[in-house]
Amino acid sequence: MRERHPAVYVLASQRNGTLYVGVTSDLVQRIHQHRHELTGGFTQRYGVHQLVYFEPHGTMEAAITREKQLKKWRRAWKLALIESVNPEWRDLWPDLLG
Repeated sequence: MRERHPAVYVLASQRNGTLYVGVTSDLVQRIHQHRHELTGGFTQRYGVHQLVYFEPHGTMEAAITREKQLKKWRRAWKLALIESVNPEWRDLWPDLLG
């Protein structure tokens, strides 16, 4: 069984574009699924594939709590959060792969 690494992440269609906030226990696998459209839904429908923000958590419960918090945030707050750590809106996917 794979080791769990809970994380909250934000995907974007482009800079200041459509945003998607998600939670997962395996960030690499989940982002791969989004990028290759292996799961239907919002990210596939709106072309939201660029990883612009993520934060690891110690437990899945903590990650889920944070995801719910971020989903309630105003859009401007989410944009400020992304730009606080990724001002260029660089796709962070290559960083995950090492």
